[in-house]
Amino acid sequence: APRVCREMAMPNLMKHLIVAWTVGTAIAAKTRLRPRSESVAGFERSLPSFYHTSQELKDELQKVAENCPEMMLRTETASYAGRSVELDVVSIKGNGQPKNKAFLLFGEHARELISAESGLHFVKTVCEQKDVLRNNEFMMVLNANPGSRAKVEQGDWCLRVNPNGVDLNRNWDEHWEGDASYGTDTNPGQGPFSEAETQLLKKLVSSYEPTTFLTIHSGTLGMYMPWAFDMQHLADRNQESMMQILQKVDEDHCQCPFGAAGREVGYSCPGTCLDWVFDKLKTPYAFAYEIYYGGSPDELRERWQEKVHLPGASLIQAQSLAHPHFKDLYIQYPSSFIQVASQHHEENNALQGFACFGMFNPDTEEKYRETVENWSKAYLDTVEQVALKL
Repeated sequence: APRVCREMAMPNLMKHLIVAWTVGTAIAAKTRLRPRSESVAGFERSLPSFYHTSQELKDELQKVAENCPEMMLRTETASYAGRSVELDVVSIKGNGQPKNKAFLLFGEHARELISAESGLHFVKTVCEQKDVLRNNEFMMVLNANPGSRAKVEQGDWCLRVNPNGVDLNRNWDEHWEGDASYGTDTNPGQGPFSEAETQLLKKLVSSYEPTTFLTIHSGTLGMYMPWAFDMQHLADRNQESMMQILQKVDEDHCQCPFGAAGREVGYSCPGTCLDWVFDKLKTPYAFAYEIYYGGSPDELRERWQEKVHLPGASLIQAQSLAHPHFKDLYIQYPSSFIQVASQHHEENNALQGFACFGMFNPDTEEKYRETVENWSKAYLDTVEQVALKL
């Protein structure tokens, strides 16, 4: 069978860390929980009350729109291969003709709830700090996988794929590859754009023709630019400018791995939205951010600093973080956008129950607030930096 990427697989050491985290946070976090859902049997814990359900996300967006005349909220529907999906779309634009049109995509992976939460905070920030609309306008999808997100909200904490069992960020028609050997978490579907969600997202982003594209994930900390499909091709537009933006935003908001995405030669991963938008739409600036890691962020940052300060690291960093120089870092701290092979990688079933929630999402209100506030500012800084370069 061909060798394939196993996304977010956890080393044995991480298993022990997760067990310790599950026990410790249950006692010390003092997380406020909703009443336990009766509709999903066999799941432990409930969605913390400082998170929003899908309906609450929509209600909050409607409230913001009522007090933000520059904002429009609409629902788009698509049917494909026997399934229908509805996505709520946010548009924010001032009176002028800004240089930068930014499309932000949140919530492709259902279990990464913090992605949409940071998007909601960002919508509020833009409507409060309207100076950003002088140079920027926005289109945003906060909940790109609504069918599966609803199941996560009810306690299916590890669910990543859509209701068809397809990884939406492996279903874009950019070096798409698929076969029966893909794991359940990285199933690319029967073919590119085989899913109603990706069909609708393709339509939205294509009609908008953005100058900036930003997709938001969680499970580790990292900031990336194209290409994700291999480590041999360099971004052929604005490579230096994108690295400069990443370096600035990283310094202020992450202090974490940043650079060109990639995968090891010989290990297949089908195309991502990051690559498709950059290639097919010729979007000048495209980025993917991973905004939360439920392990030890300080240890990750320390390992990154050890790597990045070695001779020649900065050049490799701008070419592909899947390079052997960084390989052991991404074996220890797996990423959705840096694909490396390892005999220690296993399927993501090492994570079970509420431990999945804590690996991908802040489990206390304090960490939640810190995350959404910090990354909302990071998104703002990103689009402002792009506007200066356009």
